[in-house]
Amino acid sequence: MDNQVKSAARILELLELLGRATRPVSLKNVTDELGYPKSSAHMLMGTLVARGYAVRDENDRFQLNPAHRNGPGWVTGPHAHLIEVATPVLGMLRDRSGETVMLGVLNRDLRLRTIATCVGKQAVRYDSPLSGSIPSYCTAMGRMMLAARPAREVDRYLAGERIIAHTPHTVIDKGMLKQMIVQAGQDGYAVSDQEMDIGGSGVAAPVTDASGKIIAALDVAAVSSRFHIDRDRIITEVCKHARMLSKNLGFHG
Repeated sequence: MDNQVKSAARILELLELLGRATRPVSLKNVTDELGYPKSSAHMLMGTLVARGYAVRDENDRFQLNPAHRNGPGWVTGPHAHLIEVATPVLGMLRDRSGETVMLGVLNRDLRLRTIATCVGKQAVRYDSPLSGSIPSYCTAMGRMMLAARPAREVDRYLAGERIIAHTPHTVIDKGMLKQMIVQAGQDGYAVSDQEMDIGGSGVAAPVTDASGKIIAALDVAAVSSRFHIDRDRIITEVCKHARMLSKNLGFHG
């Protein structure tokens, strides 16, 4: 005990508390459980949120970042800030669309990484775990973000990616894929209809930072039967909320 750094020990105790919690915890829960002064607990939790190890909900309750519990790894830095700003928007879009909502970014190899989800409340719904690396060519989020990349980078990605048919609906012709990526950039949204999973469809819109750079994509993932009935409204909602998130990140274009 004498060799411990007090502040480091407290951070680890907080992470352990969040790790074993089955529901979001309040600041009072933290002080009651660990005996920290309220001011110290508030500063330490703020640090965990800022670094992306914890997330804060609309009721000022805290939980371990889902990416750390069941996702591809630790999410820190710019992605942590993105998740923090995006979380309330994901919840609003989930409630407006009635479907599962996802937030994704591209890895250095231009494959898709899903960094946040907000699962729909319907009894039959689309769900997917947070992913570290999945193909971009057959996903709405991947195509939307590829549309913002120079053509030479898209060509390099398609040349290096293993293009396979995940379902009978997957587009695997590289010429058609390039056309779909360009079209997504022109339309301001991209659609993937049962190309990754049978019975699952998605539509994604771009998320822009303060400088005007597309840094992520916001996606509604729905059971295909409902998506086909409600397609136009879902597209409208995802585009609207992607613009809202971009504005919250400082983009005013």
